[in-house]
This record gives sequence, structure tokens and C-alpha cells, in this order.
Amino acid sequence: MTRALPRTNFHSSTLMRCLADLAIVDAAAPTSTFAEKLGLWIHFTDAITLSAVLNDSRTGVPASSETVSDPTSIDSEFTRVQAGLIESITRSCSSASGTSNTHIKLPAPARDLPLDLATAYAPYRRFYEAHQREMELRLQPLRVNVREALEKASPQLTQLADLDAVFEQILRDREKQLLATVPLLLKQRFAHLFTAHQQWLAERQLPDNPAGWTNAGGWLVRFCDDLRMLLLAELALRLQPALGLIEAFNEHLLRTHTTHNIHKARNE
Repeated sequence: MTRALPRTNFHSSTLMRCLADLAIVDAAAPTSTFAEKLGLWIHFTDAITLSAVLNDSRTGVPASSETVSDPTSIDSEFTRVQAGLIESITRSCSSASGTSNTHIKLPAPARDLPLDLATAYAPYRRFYEAHQREMELRLQPLRVNVREALEKASPQLTQLADLDAVFEQILRDREKQLLATVPLLLKQRFAHLFTAHQQWLAERQLPDNPAGWTNAGGWLVRFCDDLRMLLLAELALRLQPALGLIEAFNEHLLRTHTTHNIHKARNE
């Protein structure tokens, strides 16, 4: 293997930096390496499965000289899925999304005062979770299709695809648990923005007006901006495994093409 297995690194991800910027999580550096943490996630039987993949005899078989089917297909699929999810997130997180054609609707602002934060935030938690489900439904088939493309390219990339499949199976539940905490943590940001809004009104002895929460600069608009930022950061995190596989695939095609041209030039 000439390339490390693409992995999802939560601590160094944009998602973690965004959460830290919003003062939702501690941004302190990890005290242990990624390999050490990963070891805590992998069961003994999982390690046996990984060992079997790494020792697969196919790695010693020469790469096929056959031309891989359309190399742009997986790039196009990746771009299409990524663009679709970005558009879904961006449009639905807009305060004007209620009038746009979005299948995941931004919750209507609460109008009752005093505001019960737990009750008011619940629809936004469900909104975030709906986007997470959409990511899972659209990204998993993409990752499978990318692996299938690698399996047709070379024994080395077949091994990489096999490793990715095993890691996905091993880490799926753990990743899902970690990402499920994001909408729960986001409740802190919701409460912070509303409390700051109330303090600002109290200092100026002004009454609250829920109708103004979604005006430019309103606290709820700021919260929706944070929603969009975190969802886009999570999308980038979830795309990393497929993107890493595609990069390995494209590098293989480039090397194969270069080698073919060298041999052709020598034989002319």
C-alpha cells in the first residue's frame, strides 16, 4: 500500500473548530494520538478482520492492464451529491426558507413569551437531525460506488477499498454517536444567543418583540447562520472518506497513464 487509509479525524476537523469557536466544546489539543484513540474503538475481533484484509494475497498480484471505465464518473457523482447536500443545507437554513422549495423546513420562530428554551429549541434539534439523516442516506451509496470503482482499478486499490469497508463497519456506530451529540450541544448556543438578546433588551429597558428575531442581525438569524455553518462543516467531515478514496483512485489513473506513455515512447 502506497497510500494511508482515508479516515475521519474528529478532533482536527472543521466541525470541531466551529464548535470551539461557538464556545460549545473545549478546543484543547488531544493528549493521545489518533492511533491510540482508534485502538480504543476497535474490538479484538475487529482487529482480526483488519489483519485479514491487510494480509490479503491479492496485494501481490500485478495490476490489471485493462482500462478502467470512465474515470470521471465517480468525480461527477461526488460533485453532484456534495452540491445537492450543500444546496439543501444552505436553502433550508435561510430565514426565507419557508417560502422556498425545501423538503427540510426551518422551524417557525416561537411567539410565546416568556420563551421556554427547551420547548423552543426542540424543533431545531429535529431540523438538524433531519439533515444528518439526509447526509447518511446520500453519502453511504456514494462511498460504496467509489469503492466499487477502486476494486476495478488495481489489487492495491482493491485492498484500500476493502479496508475502507471494514473501517466503515467498525466505526459506524461510534461516529454516529459522536455526531448525534452535535444537535444536543447546539442547544447551548441557542440558549446563549437568546440570553444575550434578553440582556441587551434589559440594559436598554426595551420590550421583547419575537417578530424582530428574524430581522437582519436578530439573535435567531445568527443562530440559523450557526446551524448552516455546523451542518456544512459536518458534511465536509462526512465526505472525507469518499474524497480520500477518489484522490487515491485519480493518483492511480495518473500513474498508469504516465507509465503507459513512457512504455509507448520507448517502443516507438
